[in-house]
Amino acid sequence: MDYMVRGIAADGHVRIFACVSTELCEKARKTHNTSPNVTAALGRMLTGAVIMGDMMKNDDAVLSVTIKSDGPMKGLSVSADSKGHVKGFPYVAQVPFVEKYAGKLDVGASVGKGTMTVVKDDGIAEPYASQINLATGEIADDLTYYFAESEQVPSAVGLGVLVDTDETVHSAGGFVIQMMPDATEEDIEGVETGLKKLTSVTDHFKAGKTPEELAELLLGDLGVEILEKKEVSFDCNCSRERVTKALISVGKKELQSMIDDGEPVEMKCNYCNSTYTFGIDDIKELLASL
Repeated sequence: MDYMVRGIAADGHVRIFACVSTELCEKARKTHNTSPNVTAALGRMLTGAVIMGDMMKNDDAVLSVTIKSDGPMKGLSVSADSKGHVKGFPYVAQVPFVEKYAGKLDVGASVGKGTMTVVKDDGIAEPYASQINLATGEIADDLTYYFAESEQVPSAVGLGVLVDTDETVHSAGGFVIQMMPDATEEDIEGVETGLKKLTSVTDHFKAGKTPEELAELLLGDLGVEILEKKEVSFDCNCSRERVTKALISVGKKELQSMIDDGEPVEMKCNYCNSTYTFGIDDIKELLASL
């Protein structure tokens, strides 16, 4: 089971989110038939986004992250809520296999240079949008830069997706550590010391260790306390009802044009590849309802 934990350390001066996301990353890989480099990039972003979604406490809150870049992937789009659900898709699912060195995928080369846009909608106020230039295209570095630049929160982000030789996801997970406003220099030094203990996120989860153990490894010396545990999953909330509303939104003129064409209309969800078919009679019924 994939899940995340949320905890605090250093008397509340530091907070941590740690997540194992192997199953959700593998579901994303199967859904979009991604090549290894895309699997790693999308999996890292899904893991980061599901953690960011947990930072939004309103039940109706939704977070979206869009990367547009000049690499072979061209970018990706991910959406998460505050309940542990996340979905996403790459703009290009199959790209060349590129390694930094043997056994280490070069995600940055596949993503390339570009921008990351984060939109937060808490369901109450107007959605908040922020855009940054990608730092490296490695996703974790880019989120670290986003937190510092857009939210003014010093953070350490680690994300990893280990792709097996058969191109399936062997293990995946990540963490976000953030310094609270009252953090001291001693707290910062403690976090830096903890980070040096971690060889890599993929090594940690490849060994079968848990998010709780990751939090303890990173912040144990600062007295880490786990406050919450939450299941996470790759889950799309699309439905025929939602797609119907989208179809209605195109207006009378466009619906009439579809009827005149005389062909069924297929609507595809980019996030999960589900396809919804509307026959001519269905479209006539929608037009009549307007």
